[in-house]
Amino acid sequence: MSRKWIVGCALVAALAVPTAAWAHGAHVHKTMGTVSAVRGNQVEIKTTDGKTVTIVLRDKTTVTRGTTKLTAAAIRAGERVSVDYVEEKVDEQTVMRAQAVKLGTAPATTSANR
Repeated sequence: MSRKWIVGCALVAALAVPTAAWAHGAHVHKTMGTVSAVRGNQVEIKTTDGKTVTIVLRDKTTVTRGTTKLTAAAIRAGERVSVDYVEEKVDEQTVMRAQAVKLGTAPATTSANR
């Protein structure tokens, strides 16, 4: 009985460890909204639900508009964007690192611009 108990616990532990490791590591998130500011490699986005998030661009971040590949310099305030990012812990803070930035077909317009 004791041996079956130990083997059962070892099996449960072996199956639980990979699940815990995959729980949130490298999980890709998506946010959409309008760029409110660009500061170096950081892009501030006002999301569709009204929150403001800061996304960090990396050298590997792809920027596209439709099927056209662009550089990060194409990201400007007022652009509508969809960003795929991963969250990473850096010095006990959560940092959002962009994997892909998809620009809208045209910059967002406000009621003052119509």
